[in-house]
Order: sequence, then structure tokens, then C-alpha cells
Amino acid sequence: MSLVVSGLYISICALLLVVLTFRVIKLRRKHKIGVGTNDNRELLLATRVHGNYLENAPIILLLLAVAEANGLAAVYLHCFGTVLVVARLSHAIGLTQGDGGYHIGRFWGTLMTWAVLVGLCIVNISQFIMA
Repeated sequence: MSLVVSGLYISICALLLVVLTFRVIKLRRKHKIGVGTNDNRELLLATRVHGNYLENAPIILLLLAVAEANGLAAVYLHCFGTVLVVARLSHAIGLTQGDGGYHIGRFWGTLMTWAVLVGLCIVNISQFIMA
């Protein structure tokens, strides 16, 4: 079984995770905060961006890999993967620039993330039913 397409998006998302993690580490060092946020707004936002990413990306990437393993065409896998990457970048930028409040990037990032999640659930359930 070859998971070439999902492997691409898992790798891209892993690199984004490294960037988000590095951002938290950099702020921890800058503000000398080892654990928690010490009520530092900048660090709180960075940890929430990182946390929200970890709350959403792994399950979606797993769904993508399952869809590929079950034979979903590469064009659809690339559509889901591309939208996921754009969604998570938009959400991270929007949550940061919106200072935790409303921001168009956060809104669309969330909406696109949910669309990919639900779309892949439908694909995988359909693949099961059709098997």
C-alpha cells in the first residue's frame, strides 16, 4: 500500500507544526516562561494557535490517509490536502492577527477545516458502504 499523496500533506503539516512549535519556544525564551503563559497575551495566543492545530490536523490527516488507502483518486486527495493546508495557515494567521477575536482568516480557516473534516468522513463512510 502506497500513501504517497497523504504522505505529502502529512509532511507539509508536520513542517507547519515545527513552525508553530518554534514560535511558542521563542516566546517562552523571550519572556522567560517555562510552563503555562504567566498571563502573557502573546504567549497565550501562540499556545492556542499551536494547540488548536494539534486538536484538528492529526485526525484529518488520518482520514486523508485512510481515504487514500481505500483508493480515493489522487485529484480529490490533493483537493482535500490543499484546502487543509490553506485552512490551517489561515486559522493560525487569523487567530494571531485578530488577537484572539474575530478575524476573517480565523473564520475561513475554521470553516475550511470543518469542511475537509466532514468531507473526508463522508468519503470514508461512503467507501465502507460501497465495499
